[in-house]
Amino acid sequence: MSTPDPDGLLAEQLLRFTRRVHRIQKRHLAQADLGITPAQSRLLRTLAHYSAPPRMADLAERLEVVPRAVTTLVDGLEASGKVRRAPDPTNRRVIRIELTDEGRTALRELRGARRSAAREILAPLTDEQRELLGDLLDTLIDGAAAPHC
Repeated sequence: MSTPDPDGLLAEQLLRFTRRVHRIQKRHLAQADLGITPAQSRLLRTLAHYSAPPRMADLAERLEVVPRAVTTLVDGLEASGKVRRAPDPTNRRVIRIELTDEGRTALRELRGARRSAAREILAPLTDEQRELLGDLLDTLIDGAAAPHC
């Protein structure tokens, strides 16, 4: 008889949960009817965190994707008016990616769709369970061992 593998079970649960989160978020994005893919949504959110417009290479590094993938995402977002390519003021060979007003509006709507998805996902949890989940997720994200009390 084999012994149960608790880490294997947790890994499977995490994968199933991640798939559920993606499915629910994708549905909420579709309901918001923004015409934005989840990958484009991620690029817009990442772009919003920069204090100055980044280069495509900066976005690729931050998103942990190849530069070509960023080019494709920016092409789609530029075609829909949510971002624009702008020359760097100090080096005209460098192109920066800027959010447009339409892009900022889309970001606000995306945040609403994400909050709505989070409410659906977290609905079965009590306030205490949500707090515990937040603490556990912080520990997993940071990669540090949880302090023992």
